[in-house]
Amino acid sequence: MGITTNINTASIHKPRILLHAPANSAGAINRSNHFEFGGPWGCAALMVTFPMLMYYLWISAAVYRGSFARPYSDESLLTFARRLIGYVSQSAWPHRGAWIFYWSFLVIQAVFYVLLPGIWVKGLPIPQNNRRLNYFCNAVWSFYATIAITAALYYFKIFSIVYLIDEFGPIMSVSIISGFLVSFIGYFVTVAKGKQHRMTGSFVYDFFMGAPLNPRLGILDFKMFFEVRLPWFLLFSISAATAIRQFETYGYISPQVLFVCLAHYLYANACAKGEECIITTWDVTWEKWGFQLIFWNMAGVPFTYSHCSLFLTSHDPRTYQWSTTYNVLMYTLLFAAYYIWDTANSQKNKFRLSMNESPYLRKSFPQLPWNILKNPSYIKCKNGSTLLTDGWYKYGRKIHYTADLVMAFSWGLITGTSSLIPFFYPLFFTIVLVHRVSRDIRRCREKYGEDWDEYVRRCPWLFIPYVY
Repeated sequence: MGITTNINTASIHKPRILLHAPANSAGAINRSNHFEFGGPWGCAALMVTFPMLMYYLWISAAVYRGSFARPYSDESLLTFARRLIGYVSQSAWPHRGAWIFYWSFLVIQAVFYVLLPGIWVKGLPIPQNNRRLNYFCNAVWSFYATIAITAALYYFKIFSIVYLIDEFGPIMSVSIISGFLVSFIGYFVTVAKGKQHRMTGSFVYDFFMGAPLNPRLGILDFKMFFEVRLPWFLLFSISAATAIRQFETYGYISPQVLFVCLAHYLYANACAKGEECIITTWDVTWEKWGFQLIFWNMAGVPFTYSHCSLFLTSHDPRTYQWSTTYNVLMYTLLFAAYYIWDTANSQKNKFRLSMNESPYLRKSFPQLPWNILKNPSYIKCKNGSTLLTDGWYKYGRKIHYTADLVMAFSWGLITGTSSLIPFFYPLFFTIVLVHRVSRDIRRCREKYGEDWDEYVRRCPWLFIPYVY
C-alpha cells in the first residue's frame, strides 16, 4: 500500500511506535487530542455492538418481518440470545458464494477506477504538511458501467442481482468480516511503515479513528474509493434487486418500491457525478482511514440503510397501497429535499475548489439550477481560509444536513408506520449529524477564531432558516 504523505522517518525502527512515536514525527503521540466517541471505551463498544446491531436488525426484518425480535414469554435472555445466534449461523453464514460476490464487486469497482475515463482534480492542502494531492475522479462512469453490466447479465440470464436479496444475510456477514480485515491491514501496514498520523497512544482509539491519512495504491485513493463506490452502488443494487423481485413475483412494481429505487439512485448518482467535490469534505481532508470509515463504508451503509427496501420486498405490495395523495407528497418531499441537498453541496464544494484553483470540469447529469454561485460573498479568514456566506448557506450553515435528513426520513415514511425497522437509518443519522455538527463547530472555532464569530453573525441559522 502506497502512502502519499511525507514524514520524517529517520528515528523510526519498529512497529511498536504505535505507543512510542518519535517526538517530531507525524505519528508522534499527541496527548492534547480531544477524544471523540467516548474515547477508547466508547470506540470499543461501537466496534462490538454495531455488528451485533446489524444482525439484530436483519433478524427482525427477515425472520420477524419488520417487528423487533424479542424473547418468547417463557424464554430466558440466554436462550433468546442462543436462538438469535442460531438464525445467524443458519441463514447468514458467510459462505463461498457470498465471498465471491462481495469481493468480485469490490475488485470490479477497483478495475473501473483504474481503467475508465475520468478527470484529475487537485485536493485541498493537507493540514499536516500543506501538500495538495491529485485525485482521479471517474465514479460516474463506474456507476453507469455497473448498471449496464448488471442489466446485461440479468437480461442474458447469466446472473441476477436478486442474489443480493436472497443472500442478504451471508453477504452482510462477509461485509462485516471484510470491514474488520481491511481495517487491521490498513492500520498495521501503516504503522509498520511509520506513516501514521495524529496518534494518541491508545491502540483501540487509534485503530478506530485510523492510522493513515491518505492511503493510496497507484492512482487509487482508498478513502475516495471506499467513500463512494462500494456503499452507495451496493445500496442502489439492493433496491434494484427489490424491484426485480417484486416484478417477477407480482408482475408489476409498486410506487413505493419505485420510490426507494429512485431515492437510492439519486443519492448514488449524486455521489458519483459530484465525486470531485468530495475531495473537499471533512472525511477526505481531515479524517484518518480507520475502522470508523472503513467498516461503515464496507458494511454499515449498504446493509443498514437498505432496511426500507428489505421491508418492502418481504411484504405483499397490497399491504402498503397508500393513497395517491400520500405517494405524491412523498415524491414531492424527496425531490424538494434532493434539490436543496444537491445544489447546496455543489455551491459549497465548487466554491472551495474555485478558491483553491481546482476547476470543476464535468457537467454530469443532472446539473441543477443554482448549483454554482457567481461572485459569491465570503469571509477571507486571517489563517488564509475562506467561509462561504452566500447561496443556501446564508439561510443555514448546515442546511445540506437538513435536506439530507429529510430525504432519510422519506425513505422510511414511504414504507408506512407499521414497522420502525425502516426508520433505523433516519434515526441513527440524526444522532450522527448532531455529533458531527458538534465536532465541526468545535473544530471551526479553534481553526477560525474571531472569523468564526463573524461567520455566525452573518449566517445565524444552523439547520432551519429563521427557526434554528
